[in-house]
Amino acid sequence: MATWKQFSEEAPKLAAAVQARLEFTKHHVLATLRGSGAPRVSGTEVDFHGDHLTLGSMLDAVKARDLQRDPRYALHTNPGDGSMDGGDAKISGRAVEVPPERMDEYLDRPVDAPGSFHMFLLEIDDVVLTGLNDEKNALVIQLWRPGEPVQTGTRQ
Repeated sequence: MATWKQFSEEAPKLAAAVQARLEFTKHHVLATLRGSGAPRVSGTEVDFHGDHLTLGSMLDAVKARDLQRDPRYALHTNPGDGSMDGGDAKISGRAVEVPPERMDEYLDRPVDAPGSFHMFLLEIDDVVLTGLNDEKNALVIQLWRPGEPVQTGTRQ
């Protein structure tokens, strides 16, 4: 597992492109696992604090309970207008909950939240950015995993 910092150090161009997708719109799609093992998708927001990509959640929200029970997640950036401008980013890994008494260690600026909340650090197993080539006739798929170089492939 890697932190956002490790990702950005090992694959700076890809990390910058994925961060741009995450910051382009506020809302994204988070996949978690229900207690039954079935997938659940939820709207979510993510943020960057220090070395970490983070996820906040209202107290006792089902996505927070899912992550507490089974920390595996997949995050898909908002696909936008369908143009594929900037690409389509996906991140998967494990979410680590930060205890409320330790949140200040990770928050590098105030958070606009209506009350108490869950905070998760998103550890990263892999990142995929799918975009179009310059001619817009093939997909360009970039994959990063911790400790490995970025792999790039195309698909028509």
